[in-house]
Amino acid sequence: MSQLISLIDRFTSATGRITRWLSLFMVLATCSVVVLRYLFDMPSIALQESIMYLHASLFMVGAAYTWQQGGHVRVDVFYRGWTEERRRWIERLGILLLVLPTSLFLLWASWEYVGNAWAIRERSQEAAGLPFIYLLKTLIVILPATLILQAIAELLRTFTGLKADSDITNDSSEANHHG
Repeated sequence: MSQLISLIDRFTSATGRITRWLSLFMVLATCSVVVLRYLFDMPSIALQESIMYLHASLFMVGAAYTWQQGGHVRVDVFYRGWTEERRRWIERLGILLLVLPTSLFLLWASWEYVGNAWAIRERSQEAAGLPFIYLLKTLIVILPATLILQAIAELLRTFTGLKADSDITNDSSEANHHG
């Protein structure tokens, strides 16, 4: 079980590294749009659309990584006072009753929509736009798929008591700073 958790964690961490680069590219593209448009009076529809693609990619590819790193929203008012066992049960219920059903529904509901975009190789309606709308729409399937994988890792973690690799790294670096 720990090997499966570790495999999923490594995959999710890789998606996180990708989103870091997407973030940098998005900032550079945004700066380029501003410079080209306002200094050189050369607007670029393709470059503007690429920012939209990068923004969508950043959020949809990075969602599972955010969860893995503990960056998701959690209401700690009650949670922090609960025992570890109660927290594990809440995690399990949240994963089984909320995350997995929602992700599976999103995967099911978007599959045909994304498939149709691929079938016609959907492209931008703008003549100078990017010809890759079907790739952008693929993110709608990637989001629930990565969330399902991370949900499996998190669910298994509630039974094994294993911490995420990032938690172990953060714990040891904090110990070095405080000790």
